[in-house]
Amino acid sequence: MEKEYKTLKDFYPYYLKEHQNPTCRKLHFIGTALLFVPLGIAIFSGNYLWLVAIPFIGYGFAWVGHFFFEKNKPATFKYPMFSLASDFILFFDLLRGKEKFHKYGKSH
Repeated sequence: MEKEYKTLKDFYPYYLKEHQNPTCRKLHFIGTALLFVPLGIAIFSGNYLWLVAIPFIGYGFAWVGHFFFEKNKPATFKYPMFSLASDFILFFDLLRGKEKFHKYGKSH
């Protein structure tokens, strides 16, 4: 039986284990980075229809990573808010070099 996560702190190690494939991590990173483009366009142009693109970009890249490379079911389906927060934590950790693009076991 799968553990039930109540806090982001408890969930994040599980999230990292579900993102061990380097290509999956790269796709998550790219998708998260690219979602800032329509966000910026929406803010600076005042055309908030651009915001519709954000979930397609972010989840599109992430789900390709899960279904084709990681070969697991995204945690988004069971833990949408923890998963979203974890996407950003991983993104900024990768940017700062705190996490690596290689497997979980080698980066901590």
